[in-house]
Amino acid sequence: MTDPEHALPEPPADDPSSRPAIVTPASAPARRARNWWRPLLFVVALAFGAWGAWKTFAPTPAAPSAAQRAGVEALEQQVATLRRSDQISRDANRDLQGTLAERDEEIAGLRADVAFYERFVGATGQRRGLTVHQLSLQPQSGQAWHFTTTLTQNLNRGAVSSGEVTLSVEGTRDGKLQTLAWDDLRQQPDAPGIAYSFKYFQEVGGDLVLPAGYQPLRVVVRLAPKGGAAVEQSFTWADATGRSAADA
Repeated sequence: MTDPEHALPEPPADDPSSRPAIVTPASAPARRARNWWRPLLFVVALAFGAWGAWKTFAPTPAAPSAAQRAGVEALEQQVATLRRSDQISRDANRDLQGTLAERDEEIAGLRADVAFYERFVGATGQRRGLTVHQLSLQPQSGQAWHFTTTLTQNLNRGAVSSGEVTLSVEGTRDGKLQTLAWDDLRQQPDAPGIAYSFKYFQEVGGDLVLPAGYQPLRVVVRLAPKGGAAVEQSFTWADATGRSAADA
């Protein structure tokens, strides 16, 4: 039987201090937050180990043999030779095309000459007296021009036709019509004409000068034979020069 004097007092039922202390471990999310680097460290270590193993056991490419190097050099030399041959072929073809074009021009000129000769010398050619077959004007320096004219005749075969050639130019200056005589074109008083003498045809030429601001429209060629009437034939400036009067 317990002595009431020595019995321990019982704490009140609702006193919190009378309850035993309970120790609880850290929660799972907190642990994961503190240990987040561990999986990453594992992955890095695994990758580093795999790279080291590959470097250790990967096969090293073999160096090319002497025969392989010689084959590559031979192929490179062959490619360079083919390129050079192709360039030579292109240059030769371009030169050939230029030569053929020149020959075509020469053939066309020879055919024109043959037709010209047949018309004036051939047995079936049309008989004509003294005439101007062609006139050509080429620009020189400044206002100077060089003219070339072809004279023909086959009416009197074997007979010599001789005389002088003069030119005159019709055009405008300061909005007015103006004709330049032979003396004006030659810039010489009483200038003599260009002499000619031939049996069937002859090409004669000379120089003339136009005044500044003059716009030529037509050129008149005058033939003065030693015997017989004079012959005149006109050509437009565009036909004689291959350009318009505004370009004179």
